[in-house]
Amino acid sequence: MFNFIKNLFKSNYDSLSGATFRSQYQATAGAVLLDVRTPGEYSRGSIKGAKNINVSASDFGQKIARLDKDKTYFVFCAAGARSGSACNLMASQGFKVYNLSGGIRNWPKS
Repeated sequence: MFNFIKNLFKSNYDSLSGATFRSQYQATAGAVLLDVRTPGEYSRGSIKGAKNINVSASDFGQKIARLDKDKTYFVFCAAGARSGSACNLMASQGFKVYNLSGGIRNWPKS
């Protein structure tokens, strides 16, 4: 019974600490870094090499549908909630995704 309840709340992706997120991203050949914040947030600064697809935009689903499902995606936002939503949706559609727990502020500075 408890496993059933636990599985109801189990996510289909992993949330990683900043250091683990960065090291796994760097160690994964062909990985894609995906910033799901708004274009305004993205323009004020992002992680080098990140692609921006706004999870709050009405065409988010259409844009991710065009992504390569053979790649691994490392997804982040400002605090981790929007990227968690994006990861949940992407994972349900067959993508391999990782969420940056706590958002961009947890990306290691050095």
